[in-house]
Amino acid sequence: MKSLMLVMMLVLLSGCVSKDKYVQWETEAPTSFPTLTAIGYAPLATQPSPEASHRILMAMQASKIAAYRELAEQVYGQKIAANSDVSEWLLTDDNVKSSVSGIIRGAKVVKTYPSGEFYVTELALDFKQVWQLYEQQNRPKRVKEVTYF
Repeated sequence: MKSLMLVMMLVLLSGCVSKDKYVQWETEAPTSFPTLTAIGYAPLATQPSPEASHRILMAMQASKIAAYRELAEQVYGQKIAANSDVSEWLLTDDNVKSSVSGIIRGAKVVKTYPSGEFYVTELALDFKQVWQLYEQQNRPKRVKEVTYF
């Protein structure tokens, strides 16, 4: 009898607790925003064009891409995969692969200039602007109505 009453009380009390609920999260801005810088280099002489002006333009583009890659490495990190083969206690093969993947938004070209046999591009990424771009794309939603199940 006592156990039946206990089971009935637990069933009644469990009906009072709602397991279905909606939780709203708000993003909180950091207290400080760093500014990252990156420099990309590209050789002028080895660009695949007979025209000097084309080689300069190609080196400009290549140095900009190299600078963006460096920014992506700073923001997202670098994935390293390594493989070594040993045969008869001698290293026969050693491979290291590196890759970077990510999206960089809000970077600005600070400077781009020739330097000797290279073309150089300097970039800056202000995380305050990155935060503002993120907030603009992912606008927080407010609760209009709450429905309990």
